[in-house]
Amino acid sequence: MKRLICLALVLVLGAFAAPTLAAERLDGIAAVVNDDVVLQSDVEEQLALILMRFQGQVDSTMVDTLRTQILNQLIDEKLIVSEGKRLGVTATDAEVNRELEKAIHDIKERFGGEEGFRQQLAKENTTEAKLREKLRADVRQQLIRDKLVQRQIPKKSVSPAEAEAYFKANHEKFPKVPPELKISVIQIPASADSATESKAKSAAVAIRKRLAGGEKFAKVAAEASQDPATAKNGGDLGFVGRGLLDRPLEDAVFSLPLNHISDPIRSSAGWHVVEVLDRDTVKTKAGRDSMDVAGKPALELHVRHILVRVPVVEADAERAKKLADNVRAQAVKGTPFGDLVKRYSKYEGPAGPDGDLGFISLGTLQPHIRAGLDSVKVGGISEVLVNTAGFNVFKVTDRKPEREYQLEEIKEELPDAVAELKQRESYDNWMKGLRGKAHIEVRKG
Repeated sequence: MKRLICLALVLVLGAFAAPTLAAERLDGIAAVVNDDVVLQSDVEEQLALILMRFQGQVDSTMVDTLRTQILNQLIDEKLIVSEGKRLGVTATDAEVNRELEKAIHDIKERFGGEEGFRQQLAKENTTEAKLREKLRADVRQQLIRDKLVQRQIPKKSVSPAEAEAYFKANHEKFPKVPPELKISVIQIPASADSATESKAKSAAVAIRKRLAGGEKFAKVAAEASQDPATAKNGGDLGFVGRGLLDRPLEDAVFSLPLNHISDPIRSSAGWHVVEVLDRDTVKTKAGRDSMDVAGKPALELHVRHILVRVPVVEADAERAKKLADNVRAQAVKGTPFGDLVKRYSKYEGPAGPDGDLGFISLGTLQPHIRAGLDSVKVGGISEVLVNTAGFNVFKVTDRKPEREYQLEEIKEELPDAVAELKQRESYDNWMKGLRGKAHIEVRKG
């Protein structure tokens, strides 16, 4: 039911989720599927959720691609539900009610409890009854879909020997290890002046006092947090592991007791007030704990935060850019990169003393950073490349091309991966059959 929870969050966050991208597409028919339709609003609700996760880091081409993928997924769901009805697959009222209660419970938890949920409903001028009414039909369809897929495409276990044989015979069906770069970085953020910094910290201190005085975290986050991706969701960051947050924020969060409100913490984004709600260890697909570099189970924390940004004006950015250009010029002339790192870099993520980030998968880099590094030869210095953290100068110290996985690298998880691949192949063939028998008309937006 995860998709339904996500859909409900988009409904509750209606005005926030996609105010501009969906403005001209909320009405109308996106596709006709036999005697049913997929509405433009159905597509835009799903698209809004995905774009929230990307936090704006997508271009128009990617948005169009995502919209097409979502439309095809919704068409498939219509076909599956129709096939389920044809075959007499049903969901009882008791089953629907049980799943609906789970969905509503999870939504309330994401808003910090009953009070935060009620406040959000009031802001959006809706009610829990209306939300339930909207979700009930979706829950029923999702149950029918799940039952039919489990009946038609059951997942079958695969032995290790069978998995290895499949892997050796079907390398092209498995993802490849993306190209990697070994890079070092000098990062120069655009920083505000001392008066602006002090004002933002004072605001974060005031927020902590409100929380210490008994105000609900979700309420204060909705009113005061300057993180638009999480403010109306009670400040919820979800589960985060090591390496996903700025180093000062990560160090503070991973040392914070459960359900304890932190003192203000400075990151590259601003001042944070943080609470850790839960701790859990990361599981592999095989159900085993993943291990960190120390051989211990990798830990994730369920975190929520309230952010006070430190405004940076154009003059601050110009000053930082000028410094970054100067540092790059020194690196190109031969000044040891490590010396420049020690003198200038403010990078707060995990890195060696000479700015070494190790090998980084190209697929994890932002498109413009990847493009800026594509033509840099081993030993070369990049142009000044900008991201949300600041102005960056990179040195490329090694490259690894794309390659196929070796059996030993994925041997432990291979049986489950092959079982999923085979199930996906069966599902795709089944969907081709359903589409071949159906009348599908995609309308242009």
